[in-house]
Amino acid sequence: MRLFPSIRPYRREWLRPDLMAALTVWAVLVPEALAYATIAGVSPIVGLYAAPGALLIYAALGSSRKLVTGGDAATAALSAAIVGGIVAGDSSAFVQTTAALAICVGLIAVMAGVARLGFVVNFISIPVLRGFIIGLALTIIAGQIPHLFGVESSNGNFFDRIWVFVTHLDQVDLPTVAIGLTSLAIILICKYRHPSAPGSLIAVGLGIAAVSLLDLGSDGVAIVGEIKSGLPSVALPNVGLQDLGDLVAGAVGLMLVGFAESLAAAKAYPDEDEELDADRELIGTGAANVGAGLFGGFVVTGSFSKTSINSESGARSQMAGIVVALMVVITMLFLTGLFEDLPEAALAAVVIAALIHAVDVVGLSELARIRDRGNRLNPANRPDFIAAVAALIGVTAFDILPGLFIGIVVSLVLLLYRSSRPHVTRLGELRAQPGHWGDLQRHANAVEVPQIVVLRLEAAIYFANSDEIRQAVIRSLAADTRAVVLDVETVPYIDVTAAYMLKALREELDQRQVRLVIARDVGQVEDMMRSTGLEVLLTDSYVSIDQAVDSVTAGIRSTSGDRPSGAATT
Repeated sequence: MRLFPSIRPYRREWLRPDLMAALTVWAVLVPEALAYATIAGVSPIVGLYAAPGALLIYAALGSSRKLVTGGDAATAALSAAIVGGIVAGDSSAFVQTTAALAICVGLIAVMAGVARLGFVVNFISIPVLRGFIIGLALTIIAGQIPHLFGVESSNGNFFDRIWVFVTHLDQVDLPTVAIGLTSLAIILICKYRHPSAPGSLIAVGLGIAAVSLLDLGSDGVAIVGEIKSGLPSVALPNVGLQDLGDLVAGAVGLMLVGFAESLAAAKAYPDEDEELDADRELIGTGAANVGAGLFGGFVVTGSFSKTSINSESGARSQMAGIVVALMVVITMLFLTGLFEDLPEAALAAVVIAALIHAVDVVGLSELARIRDRGNRLNPANRPDFIAAVAALIGVTAFDILPGLFIGIVVSLVLLLYRSSRPHVTRLGELRAQPGHWGDLQRHANAVEVPQIVVLRLEAAIYFANSDEIRQAVIRSLAADTRAVVLDVETVPYIDVTAAYMLKALREELDQRQVRLVIARDVGQVEDMMRSTGLEVLLTDSYVSIDQAVDSVTAGIRSTSGDRPSGAATT
């Protein structure tokens, strides 16, 4: 495997845009890293510990030129939930277990990449991931709102956090509110009106200045406090073997969610000549997590927001990520003291602003519209919206970690449902285009040939859906039906169960004195028929729907004239 593929060969004209992009990303990454570390339940400095190693290692192994790895609110919250279920009341053990979780996530991802399992991420559907992310964003925001107002916060699910906030409104601290809402306004204005401005860094800087000049820390405004400067040491986390099973179980789900986000971010900003390799992305992001954990950090992933900023700032290669890593090292060595007066309300504003876009109500409503539009033609479109809502409710009502597994289970159930519900389309000949066949539900001018049912099977046929297809064929029969033509051009393959189903279907139709005809079979279907000794099904097979219908109509002597051959379908 070639190292630093996005940098070699490096072009001199890339240097300036890479340096400018690195400066912009650093201005966003530092405050976000501090904020996301608090979500993960560890000291803010841990967010910086995770960054340099992850950035350098991904640059060496990853395939994307613009992806920026680092802390993420969703994975940080999942990390806190997983570690919180293992460690209770011991802050030192929490930090060590958080680093160990990052290493576990990384090792699992690397092994999956070596085994070429990059396709596994597809087992979490986009609707389920969207619902999960919306629920996760709402839960995190609910946990940050108390910091924005200076009132008591709590853990638990979304509703628990909102309830604790509402019942403690008498604790609202006005200076904290002023800092928090002002910071949030600055970040959002920069984000939506002046996207080139580092809104998070401006808000953090002004918050630090306000605390320092007005001595707000002594007046009750919560601040980050002392941050130890210097670089972290490289070491294996001190975690007991008894916790390893729980860590691995949580790491699998966390890896799937994190990698899905990483791959989406990488695909959103590709270069024209760039070829993303999902397996190499697994190795790159996995190794980045191992590096983050060895340096005492927490789980990292490909950041959509920072990747967007990196791309819009003109980055041409991972040289930008390498420069960001060096700038973070300089920050840890010389600039950590500047962040000790950072108000927690400003950090909360950074997190909330970063997650507002994740509450994708528009995307959820679009799924609802797709559901309504899709029901008439294909019932398999119905579950997408339901699955998204189930994942959302799972996170908000049962907390983050149970919501993760609810989302994964819903994805698998959705897969099984789709597999068992193939789309069987009833075709008719288009009056305006003789010889062309179309879906009766899509084409008002499509008409059926009397006594003949033409069906198009729009799925692979195998053990999970073969009986459903058999039943669909039987349901299509009328009292006067004399033949069924199965158009199997869109069937990529069949398995042994499906082959025997077709044999049984033919025998059942023979008993009803209905002829079964195959039209437009592809090579793999024919190969399976022959290998299972069912060549008899191919004796009544035709290269077009028209030829099949002509043969049938001639057999039942109900044609009124010659018909053209070589039919096309729509």
